[in-house]
Amino acid sequence: MPRTAAVDLKHLRYFVAVAEELHFGRAAARLGIAQPPLSQQIQRLEAELGVLLFQRTNRSVALTDAGRVLLEESRRLLGDVNGAVEATRRAGRGESGSLTVAFAASVMFLTLPAIIHRFRARYPDVRLDLREMPTAPQLLGLKNGDLDIGFVREPAPDDALRSETVLREPLLLAVAKGHPLGGRARVALADFARDDFVLFPRDVAPGLHAQVFALCREAGFTPRVVQVSRELYTTVSLVEAGVGVTIIPASIRKLGWKGVRYLPIRSDMAETRIDMAWHVGNTRPVLRAFLDLVRDREQR
Repeated sequence: MPRTAAVDLKHLRYFVAVAEELHFGRAAARLGIAQPPLSQQIQRLEAELGVLLFQRTNRSVALTDAGRVLLEESRRLLGDVNGAVEATRRAGRGESGSLTVAFAASVMFLTLPAIIHRFRARYPDVRLDLREMPTAPQLLGLKNGDLDIGFVREPAPDDALRSETVLREPLLLAVAKGHPLGGRARVALADFARDDFVLFPRDVAPGLHAQVFALCREAGFTPRVVQVSRELYTTVSLVEAGVGVTIIPASIRKLGWKGVRYLPIRSDMAETRIDMAWHVGNTRPVLRAFLDLVRDREQR
């Protein structure tokens, strides 16, 4: 059985330089080495392969048929190697791969679209897997490794996660347009103590749910919840239908319900924060690139 040649990539690079220059002196200068060692390396390559790669005379250097085949294959092979090296480096810099990003629905009315646009423009080779889900499932997904990063409202402290606040926005009282108090210039949350409330369940966004109840307690009452809705769109639709009032983030106004009025709540607690959160053990370069982009945006 014929012996398989083990060819050093360095020898192939030397060979390609000579084959393209067809001059050992110019090839040596291009490679930054002396001419005699280059000639020796080409001779070793020919001996390893068992073929003559160049026809040499005192005046010229020409490729043999075997040399022309090796030049074509060497260019392809070296191109593949260089591509593999660059792909590896890009992955190490977080410029390729995939990233799973989850977000609460209302975050899409705020900063997230701009963040996604900037990230896709800067890192076009990263595949973004975007998932809309409430805060509680996001936190679970981050801890079990299903998600890389989540945009969540009022997350509770968790040793398994790291988080940074990226945005704060007011909480508003949403009432039907025909509500008796909806047209007043100034109202207090306590004025709605006898109203029915439409709220989301605790398991959807536990932090925000607790905040809403804390606001009502500060106003001197416990909200009478007559309808539970897991979707913000449904919640506001029920308010528009007169089922009850609700307390929601200000960004929901962008949904544009004409039959709903949004009233300010005069309290220092009437504000909600959005954090980006990720698992403490997630050190993927692509996640680091995403975090850096968000931080850079926040510092502007």
